[in-house]
Amino acid sequence: MKLFVGIGNPGEKYQNTRHNAGFLVVDALQKIKLPSGAIVRKSDVFMNDSGSFVKKLISKYPSIPVSSIYVVHDDLDIPLGSYKIQLGTGPKDHNGVNSVETELGTKDFWRVRIGIENRESDDRTQGEEYVLQKFTNEERVILDRTIKKLLIDLIALISK
Repeated sequence: MKLFVGIGNPGEKYQNTRHNAGFLVVDALQKIKLPSGAIVRKSDVFMNDSGSFVKKLISKYPSIPVSSIYVVHDDLDIPLGSYKIQLGTGPKDHNGVNSVETELGTKDFWRVRIGIENRESDDRTQGEEYVLQKFTNEERVILDRTIKKLLIDLIALISK
């Protein structure tokens, strides 16, 4: 079994924000046929509390090992249009991922890191502000194309 958890911020106010890139991937995952045993969920808590949601999920599905959990999230360390899928390693600083690590007591889960960095070098809006802004239409086209590529790689990875 595999557990995919999109983390972000709940509520209409945060829809289509950069911080909810993980939610957008999970929405796409829910629309495709995944191998049997794949569970896909979207967090219902705010980003910085993501660990509590993941911990609650694994208590509901105790047969899923931590190494079969995929936390899907935005990442300012990666440019828009790119992504990384990594086990046990992730962004330099991400409060949502840190919360998951703290609650699980381990770093040995997968990170599905969606690049959202698209600031101009002369416009370095603070990260905390930038992630809560909505994607522009142009950024959304790039993101949607990236999500399609990501889904292909994810399915290949979990089908091994």
